[in-house]
Amino acid sequence: MLRYLPFLLIIALTIYAFIDCLNTPEEEVKHLPKVVWVIIILLFSIVGPVVWLFAGKKRVEAGGFGGGGRARRAQWVAPDDNPEFLKSLRDETDRDKDKDRDRKKDGDPDNKG
Repeated sequence: MLRYLPFLLIIALTIYAFIDCLNTPEEEVKHLPKVVWVIIILLFSIVGPVVWLFAGKKRVEAGGFGGGGRARRAQWVAPDDNPEFLKSLRDETDRDKDKDRDRKKDGDPDNKG
């Protein structure tokens, strides 16, 4: 079993680099077009993935200690944690209540409440 380990590591590295290359946006790929990187990764089993991981795409420094400020990324916020979304729901509910109140006051026949 131990003699298969190097082959499994090479396959795992190749698969990781291949998927990483496919998932990287075109504007973050450095030096060569994305299609060329995919071919290099698949043709050169050890060298291709290693070169991709070190030189193929723009990397962001982790932690941001030496560079001054960290690069802020737009982060998705769940609707129940998003104050703007909650405010829009409250505004919509208030508008619906106002419409119902106006209908009741005017005696609207379409009002089913």
